[in-house]
Amino acid sequence: MNLKYYQKVILFLVVNFAALGIGGLLQDPGPMGDWYQNLNKAPWTPPGWVFGAAWTLIMVCFSIFMAELTKYEIPKKLTILFSVQFVLNVIWNPVFFSHHMIAIALIIISCLTLLVAYFFFNYAKQMKLYALLIAPYFIWLCIATSLNAYALLNN
Repeated sequence: MNLKYYQKVILFLVVNFAALGIGGLLQDPGPMGDWYQNLNKAPWTPPGWVFGAAWTLIMVCFSIFMAELTKYEIPKKLTILFSVQFVLNVIWNPVFFSHHMIAIALIIISCLTLLVAYFFFNYAKQMKLYALLIAPYFIWLCIATSLNAYALLNN
C-alpha cells in the first residue's frame, strides 16, 4: 500500500467523522432532549454509549472501504454515491431529533440503508474481503431503521 492510499483513508476518515459531527450539531438537543427521552422506544434499543462506539467503528471501517473502492470505481460515480450517503447520514439527525418528523426520518434512513446495501452487494465480488468492511454500517443501519420504524408505529 502506498502513501496515496493512506492519504485517501485519512481523507475519508476526516469527511466521515465530519458528517457525524455536523449531524450531531444539527440534532440539538438530540437523544438527551425531553422529546426523545419520553419517546416510546423499541425494547431492543441499545444503551446510549453503544451508539458512539458503533459509529466510531463504522466510520473507520467505511473509510478504509471507500479508500479501497477508489481502485475499482469511476471517480465521478463514486463521488456522487459517497455524497448522497454523506447528506442522508447528516440530515437524518435533525429531521428525527430536532423536527420530530419520524416518518420522513424513516424514509431517509431507509434510503441510506439501501445505498449502503448497494455499496456492499454491488462491489463485494470485486473487493472480496474488503467488502466486509461495510458490513458493520449495513448491520447498524438495519437496526437503526427498525428503531425508527418502531418509533413511528408506537408514538
